[in-house]
Amino acid sequence: MILSDAINLRIQELLKEHHLTAYKLSYLAGISNSIISDCKRGKVKELSISSVIHICEGLNMELKDFFDSKYFKDVEAIDRLEKREQKIV
Repeated sequence: MILSDAINLRIQELLKEHHLTAYKLSYLAGISNSIISDCKRGKVKELSISSVIHICEGLNMELKDFFDSKYFKDVEAIDRLEKREQKIV
C-alpha cells in the first residue's frame, strides 16, 4: 500500500473512532480543514509529518500510536513504487 493511502485510511479510522468530522479534527489540530479534506479525497500524495503531528496533538495521541496500525504494515513510498513499476515495463 502507498503511504498516502495508508495515512488517508488511518485518518478516516480515527475520525470514526473519535466521532469527529474532518472540520472538527482540523479545528482541534490547528490546521487547515482543506488539508484533512484533501487527504480524505486522495488529493494529498505526501502529507507532511508536521501535519500528522498536529493531527495527533488534536486527537491527544502520540505519533507512534498513529502509525501503530494495520495500514502501515506493508507501506511503500510513491517514488519506490513508481521505480519498481518502471522496471517491470
